[in-house]
Amino acid sequence: MSSDRLTVSLDEEARAALDDLAGKTDRSQSELVRRALTFYAANYEAASTDSSETLEEYYKMLAGGEHVLLDIDFLHCFLEHVQEDGEPKQGFIEDTDQVSDYHAEEYRDRFDTLEELLEWLSLCGFLTVRRTTENTYHIVFPSADIRWFMTRFIERSVAHLPFDVEMEEGVAKVLLTVDP
Repeated sequence: MSSDRLTVSLDEEARAALDDLAGKTDRSQSELVRRALTFYAANYEAASTDSSETLEEYYKMLAGGEHVLLDIDFLHCFLEHVQEDGEPKQGFIEDTDQVSDYHAEEYRDRFDTLEELLEWLSLCGFLTVRRTTENTYHIVFPSADIRWFMTRFIERSVAHLPFDVEMEEGVAKVLLTVDP
């Protein structure tokens, strides 16, 4: 096997990553760099598109332990079984409001615009967002139950953000408008 020598300059972050991997794996720096280059080449598409940013956000959410992957069918089952006579049970509404109010506090320092919040919720898979004007967004939900659940969540979780949101409900979507 022939080998070519290559000199590489590492910034602090790359140096720390290489040192960390060398300590975890007992492999030489050269072997780790070869493996990393081969892995990057094999996964170039995923690593160089917007989907890689989405995957990184998913990873951060899951690694933090406060989010889980959930099959959409399970979510529909949960939402259906917290209803009585076609309406959400009062205890579920109270619990949902408590979670929404907690997120309102969390979002106070996290989001400056409605667009940032909607991008986050879209990443979580609860809705699809289409911006129609500078201050207006069409929101589409996968089902009526998720629409009810997320509309209530959005209403309460934007309470401490530096703007007001008007919500107009259609049949299958919701129109959100920011009042600056």
